[in-house]
Parts: sequence; C-alpha cells; structure tokens
Amino acid sequence: MLNFLMAAPWLLFPVFVIVLLRRRPRITDYEPAYGELPLVSIIVPARNEAINIGHCLSSLVTSSYPHREIIVVDDDSTDSTGDIARAFAEREPGQITVVNNDPLPEGWVGKSWACWTGYQRSRGELLLFTDADTRHGEDLLAHAVGAQNRTSAGLVSLLPRQRMESFWERVILPHIFLAIMIRFPNSGRVSRTRNPRSVIANGQFMLLPRGTYEAIGGHRAVRGYVVEDLAIAQAVVRSGQRMLLAHAYDVMDTRMYRSLREIIEGWTKNIALGAQLTLPPGIGILALWLGVLAGVVLWVVPPIVLAAGFLVGALARFREWALIATLASLVGWLYTHLRMGAGVRAVLLYPLGALLSSFVVARSAIRGNRVEWRGRRYRV
Repeated sequence: MLNFLMAAPWLLFPVFVIVLLRRRPRITDYEPAYGELPLVSIIVPARNEAINIGHCLSSLVTSSYPHREIIVVDDDSTDSTGDIARAFAEREPGQITVVNNDPLPEGWVGKSWACWTGYQRSRGELLLFTDADTRHGEDLLAHAVGAQNRTSAGLVSLLPRQRMESFWERVILPHIFLAIMIRFPNSGRVSRTRNPRSVIANGQFMLLPRGTYEAIGGHRAVRGYVVEDLAIAQAVVRSGQRMLLAHAYDVMDTRMYRSLREIIEGWTKNIALGAQLTLPPGIGILALWLGVLAGVVLWVVPPIVLAAGFLVGALARFREWALIATLASLVGWLYTHLRMGAGVRAVLLYPLGALLSSFVVARSAIRGNRVEWRGRRYRV
C-alpha cells in the first residue's frame, strides 16, 4: 500500500492527460461564413520553405472561401522558395501574389518584417497570417471567418494537428506540446480571459480584422519579438478585445520541425521568451528550471530505479514503487502519443523524450534573449 501511495502522482497521470487533451472548442463547431463575405488577405511569410510552400499553396487555392487573396512574402530565401511560389502564381492567375521582401531593418525579427510587408500589400477587411508549413482544409477559412463573425473576436487563432513523422519528432514533441498544454489547459478560458499573460496564440493561423491589427500597431509594434504571435495576442487582449483560440485538428495540419537539429534550434528560440511573457515577471526562467527538474524526476528516475533495483541491493526495496510509477507513466504517455497523432512506436522511449525536451528547455533558459534561426542571429 505504501508503494501505491508513493506512486500516486504517476497513477494520476493517465487521468490527468485524458482530461487535459480534450479538444474544445473546435473551429468546426462554428457555421461557415455565408452571405456578404469580407475579403480575406492570406499572408504567408516564407524563408527557405521550399519543402513546404508548394503543399501550403495547394491547400490555400482549393479553399471553399471565395473572397480571398494570397500574398506570399519571400523573405530573402536562399533556396527555391520564391521560384516555387511564382510558379504557383502563374498557374493560378489572380489568386497569388509573390513579394520579394526588402532587406531586414535594424531591430526587426525576420518573420514580423515579412508579415508587415505582406500587410502593406494587402487589401482585405480580414488579415490571415499563416505559416508556409501549414496545410489548410477546404472549409477551414470559411469556418474561421464564421467564428470571427459570430464572436466578434479581435483575433482567431487555431491549434492544428501537429504531424510527427520522424523518429525524433515522435520522441520529443509530445513532451513539449504537453508542457505547453499544462500552462494553458483550457482553450475556452484563454478565449474569455482579460489578463494578457493568460493568453496564447499560434502564429500558424492568426485571423484579425484589419482595424484591430492597425489599432494595436500590427507587426511593427512587436517587431523585436521572436514569439510575435504571443505578443500580438497579448496586445489584442490589452486593447480590450477578446480572442478566440480553437482546435482545428480535423481541418488543418502542420509539420514544424523535421530533424533533431531543427527541433532543438526551433524550440530553443521560443520557450524561454514565451515563458517570460506568460508568467509573472521574474518567475519565467525559474519555472523553466523547475520544469527541467520535474521532467527528470517524473519520467527518468523511476525507470532508472527499476532497472538499478535488480543490480544494486540498496535499491531493491524501491523496485515495486518504481514498477508502479513506470507502468502508470507508460499508460499516460501511450494515451498522449495516440491523442497527439505521434503513434506508438516511440512510447517506450518516453524517458529519452523527457531528457531531450528537458535539455531543450534548459538550453533555451541559458540562451535567454540570444536567438539563432534560419541563418539569422538576434538579441531580442
């Protein structure tokens, strides 16, 4: 009985993730827009996205929402991103405009500069900023515009299905996504809050009325932020408006990072800066280090103690506790992997995922405001 009491946090983990990973609200709960439809300017910032841009544009041009324009901003790419986008523009005359971005000004982060350039070329009453690594379902935009009409939200941001196809994606990303959801466990609460530090947005899909975007200063106001999506969401709430955060698992997907190096670099640039914006001043970095400690203690220690208990006599008395904790953890991570679409092949390696994700968090905390991404370096 004592061993079960000691393992209580691990035994509660499967129940916790079942509750946490509910997907409400869903963007498809909102009726698609109909009647007199506003023009939507879809702005796609793209830097070295040759592997993604074709799939993204293919999905955008097949949208059932009729009143739209697509603006691709080629942000000084060194690969064939611009050529692919221009080929699409030639095949879809009148639908796609490709803009070559001007050199990055002092004090700007690249993505915000590309988004600002796209805004300046746009005509729409609604502005949709979306990433080149996304794929949009045919009715996605119609549902999103319908949701904005119904709620009058100053910002509609969506949580798509995260495609995890490589070994390292399946091992690491469920840990990172689960950590984010622990900080923001309820999408509905994010949509209701008046506290800017209690909101989060996903830069892969951000739909704003033009008037709202201009009133908060647009990307120019957050030009020095790496987590510009979060900064814009906070600006919207700070201005007195509410945002809508909804799940779009069945009508949108994305694949953010493919290799181990991309995963490490991509999340290193985001985690610490995001934590400092969403937690009380002075708490963000401390919370990251506590998260690193928790990740190791919860997911790495029990399997090690279980294995060592057969080799080290002094640890034998902890084997039953370690077995209970390890099995309960495995059940919880199995549900998490299945629910997130990561499959089951990497579930047994959840201790490795905990170690690597803890390393990424620690690296982000150490790097602080020093950021390297896509061949650019910032001190933000």
